[in-house]
Amino acid sequence: MGVVILLIMAAGVAAMLTRKLPTAFALILLAVAIALVSGAPLTGKNSVLDTVLQEGAPALAATMIAILLGSWLGKLLDETGIAGTLVRKIVEFGGDRPVVVALGVLAVSTLVGTVTGSAPAAMLAGIIGIPAMIAVGIPKATAAGTILMGIAAGMPFELPVWQFFSTALELPVHTVRGFMIKLFPFALVAAVLFVLIENRRKGVEHSWSLKSVAERPKPNPGSRRKQLGDAPWYALFTPAVPLVLALGFDIAIIPSLLAGVLYALVTTTRPREMNKRLLRTLYAGFEVAAPPITLFISIGILLAAVKLPGAVDALEPLVKAVSPQNAVLFVLVFTVLVPLCLYRGPLNVFGLGAGIAGVLIAAGVYPAIAVLGLTTSYNQVFGVADPTSTQTVWAAQYAGVTPQTVMVRTLPYVWCVALGGFCVTAAQYL
Repeated sequence: MGVVILLIMAAGVAAMLTRKLPTAFALILLAVAIALVSGAPLTGKNSVLDTVLQEGAPALAATMIAILLGSWLGKLLDETGIAGTLVRKIVEFGGDRPVVVALGVLAVSTLVGTVTGSAPAAMLAGIIGIPAMIAVGIPKATAAGTILMGIAAGMPFELPVWQFFSTALELPVHTVRGFMIKLFPFALVAAVLFVLIENRRKGVEHSWSLKSVAERPKPNPGSRRKQLGDAPWYALFTPAVPLVLALGFDIAIIPSLLAGVLYALVTTTRPREMNKRLLRTLYAGFEVAAPPITLFISIGILLAAVKLPGAVDALEPLVKAVSPQNAVLFVLVFTVLVPLCLYRGPLNVFGLGAGIAGVLIAAGVYPAIAVLGLTTSYNQVFGVADPTSTQTVWAAQYAGVTPQTVMVRTLPYVWCVALGGFCVTAAQYL
């Protein structure tokens, strides 16, 4: 029976890789097939309809709300000019020094990455940041990679990600937060090294020239913000508000995100315009959040299926037989398997990887905290180097290169991030 379930999973991976089915639909079909093969009845306790579909669909509801609020805040950062102002200030400070500009854009990308992920985060930092980097001579692939590495450096502090792993792995938020804090230095060091090494290795490539500042008419100070769309200086703290509340004051994730939304609104919007801006950005946030919310519904259904008693009993002996228990082997094996989280592979946590994580926990192969270490480490790779992820595709195309080119340039760095996460996991939780 376990072999049959593994074959079904392999068929699901093939369907996603070949794009025969969208990931969300493939996961739902996979969940139903696993439930039926494991002997689950149609209705009743531990059943296909009542347990897998009915209870599984809203299982990650808290994550969906956090994703929506993060998307809402991201839209506010865009519409109010907060994100654009941060990038412009950095570019102005860096002048014609490519590495300084790149490090500055990296810092903004990291900050934005703590608020929202995927393509919206790449756009917030990259719409201005990528052309600015290319203009001062940074190679196109390096410019795209800088945005992605920055977002990945902020990912350990992205509150919706905390909520996802907390709910999916049934761990307290403070446990997830504790591991993310340990993972952050690896992501940050890798991001800085990417900027320094790639700029030194590739040198300066001037793709086009901008008009000198002297040739432009100088606006008077009172009209500067209006012309550039600059947000007030005190509004620039908006991305840090949710993080400070959640990390510094232990406020729950959803209230922290709501506080960020309110702070962005109050610091940038006149009272008579607040209602319209709130509704406009909220509705736009729904559009951004719809794809990940659909995916999280499917992941919840898949998690419910792989946790069925029949599925656990069938998969437990197989999973235990191939899972390394020695700490050194644990690090070596899962480091070698890093490429399996690319191209929507079986270790991608926003796909079949969520189901595998559920099996590892339900079968008692590894403690939940160790599975957290595995999945979050793989997520650092997927978020940067996967040519099928929306942020990688957008950043690469906007910079004028292929996603595969960005993957080749960034993969060695994020592979090292994953290795660092595995080492911490093996040393502390095995």
